[in-house]
Amino acid sequence: MAATGATRRIRDTVSKDLKFQSLADELRRGILAGTWAVGAKLPTEAQLASGTGLSLTTVRRAFDELVESGLVVRRQGAGSFVAPPQPVRRRSRFTVGVLLPDTQLYYPRVLQGIEQTLSAADVSLQLSTYNYQPEREDASIDFLLGSGVDGLILVPTLTGIPEPSRRVAELMGLGVPVILLERSLTDLGPGDRSEHVCSDHQGGAYDAVAHLRALGHGRIALLTRTNTPTEPAIVAGYERAAADMGFAPQIVRRTKLEWEDGAAEGMLAALREVGATAALVFGDREAALLEAAARRAGVRIPEDLALVSYDDELADVAEVPLTAVAPAKHRMGRMAAEIMLRRLVEGTECPLHQVRLRPGLVVRESCGARLLQATGRASTDLTSTELASTGLISTD
Repeated sequence: MAATGATRRIRDTVSKDLKFQSLADELRRGILAGTWAVGAKLPTEAQLASGTGLSLTTVRRAFDELVESGLVVRRQGAGSFVAPPQPVRRRSRFTVGVLLPDTQLYYPRVLQGIEQTLSAADVSLQLSTYNYQPEREDASIDFLLGSGVDGLILVPTLTGIPEPSRRVAELMGLGVPVILLERSLTDLGPGDRSEHVCSDHQGGAYDAVAHLRALGHGRIALLTRTNTPTEPAIVAGYERAAADMGFAPQIVRRTKLEWEDGAAEGMLAALREVGATAALVFGDREAALLEAAARRAGVRIPEDLALVSYDDELADVAEVPLTAVAPAKHRMGRMAAEIMLRRLVEGTECPLHQVRLRPGLVVRESCGARLLQATGRASTDLTSTELASTGLISTD
C-alpha cells in the first residue's frame, strides 16, 4: 500500500486528546497488519507531520513509543524502520522447591548444582531452609507448596525420629513429585520406594580404609561424631572394610558437643592405647582438632599417625592439610535436578531413580602418601607407584 494512503487513514483516526498515542496505535496496527513489512522504511517524521497535520513533537513522541516497545528501530541518518520481531521470553515452565537443612558448609555446592541445571532448562527454583530444626520442616514444606511449586527436592530429617519410613511415606504423598537428597531408607532395602540421590557413604568410608591399609597400616581406627545422618553409613563402611581386610575394628564415638569440649585429647589417648597408626575421622573439623591435640602431645602427622577426614569441606586449611573423602556434592545436586526435570516432563513414564554416588578421595599431606612418593619408600603392601596406579586416589 502506498505511504500516502496509509498516512491519510492515520490523519482520519487522530483524536484531539492523546494525539501521539493515537498515532502510535495506528502505526502499530499498520506494522502488525503488514502495511509496512519487517525492515521497511517508515514515513519520516516530517512526512507524517505534514500528512496528519500533527506537530513534529507529537509525531516524535509516537515514534519514541514504538521504538521503546521494540516495533521500530531508528538508524542514524537513514530514518526509522520496522524492527525484526523480538523473541518472546516465555515464562518458566515449572518451579521446583528445594528444602535444605542450611546453606552452609556441605550444601552450597549441592545447591549450585541444582540451580545451574534448573536455570539451563528455564525452570524456576524456590528455596527454603529449616536450620536443622525438625519442628520447622513441615512449615517450610508448606511454604514451598503454597508458592505453587511443581516438584520438591528435599533433605528431610530421617534420623532420631520414631518412624522414618512413615515420614518418607508422608513426603511421597504430598501431591507433587518428590526427590530425596542425601536421605533414604537404607534399612528397607528393595522395600524403599522413594526416589533419591545420595552419596555412597559406606563406599567412601571403605575406600578411605583401603587407602590407609595400602599405605601399610594394620591398625586403623574410626573416630566419629554421633547423632548425624551420615554416621551410620560411615560406620558400616568402616566395619565392612575391617572385616574384608582382616583387622579388628576400633570405633570411638563422641557427640559434637564433646568434640568441642576437648574430646580430641581423649581420642588421641584412645588411639595410642590400642596402638592405632591411622584413623578415619568424621568430619574435617574433628580431624583438625585431633591434629592440634597431636601437635600438643608431640605426635607427628603423618609420621606417627596418619589421618583421613570425611567431607572435604575444611580439610585443605587444616594445620597439616587433610587427605579427605569428598562426596560429589555438585554432581549430586545436578543429578537430582535432572531427575526432577524428567519426572515433571514424563510423569509416571519416567522410571524410579535411586542413585548413589561414590565419593572420591583427595590426597593431601595427612595420610603420608605424598611422603612415600617423595622419599620413594615402599609401603607394606604397595609401592607409592603401585598405589598411584590403582586409580583409587587422586591428588589436588
